Amino acid sequence: MNVKFLVQCLVRMDYAGLFQTVSKVHKACGKNRLSILTDVVKCGLRYGAGYNDYLLCEFYNLTEEQRATYITRQVNNKLVALLNDRAYYHLFDNKKDFYTTFSDCMGRDWLDFTKASKEDLARFLQGKDTFMVKPDAESGGKGVEKLRTADFPDVASLYAKLKQDNIGVVEEVITQHPQMDALNPHCLNTLRIVTILNDQGPHIVYGFVRIGNSDRPVDNLHSGGMFAPIDLETGKISAPGYDKERVTYQRHPLTGVELVGFQIPYWEESKALCLKAATRVPQMRYIGWDVGVTPNGPVFVEGNNLPGYDILQMPPHTPDKIGMLPTFRKYVAGI
Repeated sequence: MNVKFLVQCLVRMDYAGLFQTVSKVHKACGKNRLSILTDVVKCGLRYGAGYNDYLLCEFYNLTEEQRATYITRQVNNKLVALLNDRAYYHLFDNKKDFYTTFSDCMGRDWLDFTKASKEDLARFLQGKDTFMVKPDAESGGKGVEKLRTADFPDVASLYAKLKQDNIGVVEEVITQHPQMDALNPHCLNTLRIVTILNDQGPHIVYGFVRIGNSDRPVDNLHSGGMFAPIDLETGKISAPGYDKERVTYQRHPLTGVELVGFQIPYWEESKALCLKAATRVPQMRYIGWDVGVTPNGPVFVEGNNLPGYDILQMPPHTPDKIGMLPTFRKYVAGI
């Protein structure tokens, strides 16, 4: 194990979270807490697995051979360090930079609010009853809101609020494809399609759909959403939904839609969009693209230079208990 990574983990460790995880694992499998703690530490040393990896991927139910096939926190960090150049992170971390770089892939009107005047905002809002606001450098859906122009007495008060909230981008609401709307109409249910760029060109490593599970306008897992893998060939959901609380969903609890077999509209077009974009910034070779599907085709929501690794290999999605590392090794040498 990388010694520097180990030291960083020990210094930054949330020890309360570690012991809570040990208790959750004990409740799930009945093993002795001390033996669980010892095993968690061993998996950290041997596989670079954090305690959340241990819990969410159920390492306690895996053999040593199976554990060695999983993308863990350390492995994902190694992938990012190997494939992505930090000098170009801002093109993905800052929404205004991303929107500018991939302007032909956005499919909607937007405003760089960091540079906008009150007059710019007033012009942008003409004819718009609702609009989305996003902080420039937040992730996980934090600060993302759908607002109504009628809820503000004038543009000046709205402008002041958005400046106070450090909003980076104001944008047109994406109209969701009716099929995607059927999953959950309260939010944009997005696709996460992950690409790797190597000497042979761009490749799609995996894809899944994120589905909101509340009336909030975001679908991300930190806000209670669920996710389910997509078969890359057919564009159909291939396994049940799952969330961060380790709940499995055969049907969406709000809409009753059966998840397995659900056909993602414009799937081939979504893949093509991501493969095209994957070559635009060749210094960034490992990207998670968030795609919204509209009645007219796919559009980008954002791009991620640190694709989440912990959602790749959850128990309902790995019935053979084999992780994603062998798949990544097809595209990346030295992992």
